[in-house]
Amino acid sequence: MLIIEGDRVGKEGRLSVGCAAAIFDEAQERLLLTRRTDNARWCLPGGRMESGESAAACCAREIFEETGLVVEVGRLIGVYTSPNWLVAYADGNRYQLVSFCFEARIVGGALRLSDETLEYGYFSWQEVEQVDVIENHRERIADAFAGNITTFVR
Repeated sequence: MLIIEGDRVGKEGRLSVGCAAAIFDEAQERLLLTRRTDNARWCLPGGRMESGESAAACCAREIFEETGLVVEVGRLIGVYTSPNWLVAYADGNRYQLVSFCFEARIVGGALRLSDETLEYGYFSWQEVEQVDVIENHRERIADAFAGNITTFVR
């Protein structure tokens, strides 16, 4: 996966809806990130919504698939729809994302790797700034750490 940035570059792709989750440790100081197998970069766990599922169900399914964690999906942190980002995959597909980022709480399961994740870890904001995070996830991560009660719309 590659992120292409440019003025309204999103028009070169199709729209795709997805969800990601901000899962904090018990102290609410560190955020769970996963390292992708397709580009070895860090991101929030999540993925594309499938037909016939809600945003909350998508979020919970993707988190389980990528991490092995069962989560309760909570507050909507933000909606991200920039026309200036295009996600390009090795298979030639290109998407402008409409992404929902939710707070989620672990209610079961156990952290594990998957065919989509090379590594996982909990990171403080200072540690996030030191790792190779996918560009369009930096804003979502910053918004999660901001702890606002209101939803960001970006």
